[in-house]
Amino acid sequence: MRNEIRGQGASRGLALGRARVREPHALEIEEELVAAEDVPHELARLHDALRAAREELHGLREQLQGALAQELGDFLDLHAMLLDDPELAEGLEDLIRTGRYSADYALKLQRDRLAAVFEHMDDPYFRSRREDLDHVIGRVHAALHRRQDDRASGFSGEVLVTDTVAPSELAQLKEQGVVAVVTATGSALSHSAILARSLHLPLVVGAHEALSRINDGDALLVDGGSGEVIVEPDAADLRDYHARRAAFEREQRQLARLRHKPTRTRDGVDIRLFANAESREDVSEAHGLGAAGIGLYRTEFLFLQRDGLPDEDEQFRTYRDLVLGMNGRPVTIRTLDLGADKADRTGLVLGVEPNPALGLRGVRLSLARRAVFETQLRAILRASAWGPVRILVPMISCREEVAAVRALVHALIGRLRDEGHAVAGQVALGAMIEVPAAAIALPCFIDLLDFASIGTNDLVQYLLAADRNNEALGELYSPLHPAVIRLLHQVLKLGRERAVPVAVCGEMAGDPAYTRLLLALGLTDFSLHPGTLLEVRRIIRDCDLKALRRRAGPLLRAVDRDGIGRWLDRA
Repeated sequence: MRNEIRGQGASRGLALGRARVREPHALEIEEELVAAEDVPHELARLHDALRAAREELHGLREQLQGALAQELGDFLDLHAMLLDDPELAEGLEDLIRTGRYSADYALKLQRDRLAAVFEHMDDPYFRSRREDLDHVIGRVHAALHRRQDDRASGFSGEVLVTDTVAPSELAQLKEQGVVAVVTATGSALSHSAILARSLHLPLVVGAHEALSRINDGDALLVDGGSGEVIVEPDAADLRDYHARRAAFEREQRQLARLRHKPTRTRDGVDIRLFANAESREDVSEAHGLGAAGIGLYRTEFLFLQRDGLPDEDEQFRTYRDLVLGMNGRPVTIRTLDLGADKADRTGLVLGVEPNPALGLRGVRLSLARRAVFETQLRAILRASAWGPVRILVPMISCREEVAAVRALVHALIGRLRDEGHAVAGQVALGAMIEVPAAAIALPCFIDLLDFASIGTNDLVQYLLAADRNNEALGELYSPLHPAVIRLLHQVLKLGRERAVPVAVCGEMAGDPAYTRLLLALGLTDFSLHPGTLLEVRRIIRDCDLKALRRRAGPLLRAVDRDGIGRWLDRA
């Protein structure tokens, strides 16, 4: 029987498929005891499931490349660490041996024990890691009950309906044939949602009634834009679906025609669209879409996919190939942005910090690990001889940090030339503006910068003291907060006054819903995922920039998010 369920659209797209309902990771399992002679069998089941879960994680890790390796790698590594924790395996074995519990019930008991430990931790970051524990336990539980032919059958043509989905699962789910995901919890601003958008996988989150009202095998129509889920759609729904799919395909064909069109407003103002990248594939896509250059190249993947540190020559070859791939268009390479929140195997970062988000990360880590930083800067500077390169430094908070990096770059240029290496005559130095202190104090050090790039993901999080991955704070974490809008305007205005280019490189730049708002605030340099570049270009080409900027006054005077939302509706 037809019924509708409402959630929050997190990744746009339409999908039609059969429901595959996955029970919550809470593991509602009744107590089950086994006979003494069955204990070895249960232990064997447990070890087989643990091994299968490890192999699954390892196999997915091996498949990842470029952007996905960066987005998913730290989650996969953390889950692998949890699986390898002796406390998990030994506790499970002890419960089966001494309590004579089934492997399923032992898994539930051990999960509850470890979850209680996480719950009682003082630090909110480590309390939030309980979700990772749930995903790991859920993976082992699924392996306990997987038939031999389950992996081969995959999820072809199915919509996964579950309580929550980990970023580490999404690429695998899409590869297995999942056409959409519906979760009972979650936030449209979470890592999972961001990754689903980059994978073009429709995602609806916060559909609280999904698990109680959807059954395995139900036909589902999912709209990842509006958040609507229709169970057992009728003939009218199906006609509407096919019409909307046809319209979507026409839109994609129209967007494809914009590949080589200028990014110019109706009143003749050129806007620069740079691409965020992490792999050769991203660079090739950006070049093919006519990106003005690479606005943010993340270098962390060079460090996260190994046990040791990459040497200068390896980094140089990677950066040189990146520069050559853009064929003369500028490339912005962000220096290492690691911290204790990443599953680092190199030993470079601190293993445990009370609050990793506020800890030794970004430029702080680079200046503390000076030899590693010098190696990276030398490699970037050598690559500058092959084409235009800019250096972008993350997590800047004060003038002293910028001055230290600039002095180091200057010294390294001299050394490299003395050694016979070619270095460009000018290598621009820029700062990520993602710490509120940097945004507010930018007048104190903008004279040391050749450019700046606003990282809205972290800036919004730090400015509002709201973790974007915390579902309970989903309404609070919003780029439409008046403080965010005014601070963006302040930074962009200062950049224009001092003739220092300022880009926006966070999720906000790649969201077509915010394009007109950012143009009104004065943005002329966007840096975004290649997947949304053409859509943003189309909106820009349809804008009258002067008219938008004349209307910026009411936007800046808005006193709440509703006022800013109303401005957007009229833009």
